[in-house]
Amino acid sequence: MTSASPWIPVALSADIEAGTSAGTLVHGEERVVWRDDKGEIHVWEDRCPHRGMRMSFGFVRGDHIACLYHGWRYDTGGQCRYIPAHPDLDVPQTIKVPTFAATERAGIVWMAQEGADATDLSTLPETAEPVRSLFVDLSTNAALLAVTAAPPEGYRPVESGTGLVTFQGSDVTALIAAQPRDVARTALHITVTGNTSAATRLDLILWATDLRNRLEARSLEAA
Repeated sequence: MTSASPWIPVALSADIEAGTSAGTLVHGEERVVWRDDKGEIHVWEDRCPHRGMRMSFGFVRGDHIACLYHGWRYDTGGQCRYIPAHPDLDVPQTIKVPTFAATERAGIVWMAQEGADATDLSTLPETAEPVRSLFVDLSTNAALLAVTAAPPEGYRPVESGTGLVTFQGSDVTALIAAQPRDVARTALHITVTGNTSAATRLDLILWATDLRNRLEARSLEAA
């Protein structure tokens, strides 16, 4: 992954099952991450153009997602295709949810502006096992510094791209990808390759939980 990559991590792939959606924040802006019944991932602005209801509150049916409020249904390109109150209406092309480029790599869902080149992620492993997502009340830079300063026992840091920290163990590699939720909140999405045994993942889960607890304690002391 290059230092100038436009791709931002928004979720663990395993957390977005087929036919489900989840809301998140990226730089303070609301996004919906959803997967259609064919397994394709999508990232959109999390607002229905009609009344502003969050699309992440809606429901996925096949390759469409519908708004919870009035049931307006949108295809995978963000175009509204059906309005229940006006079933015979030829829906205007102007009724559309803004969409983003979306892809999956290293067990993580990534988003970027439309037209972004996914080869920017080619240095990452194609697949990885999920560990967990860690949510901390820190800026992205501060969160990554805290992670780098307290690596899991038996791991050493290796060169990473912007927004990433990679730790190498004897037979395992842990990747931590930082999602800037807003100026003071970050999500750290953690995956692992190599020895992906349950024991390895549990050790990393315990490390991440301990790190979060120590960061929270530090924040309370500062307050």
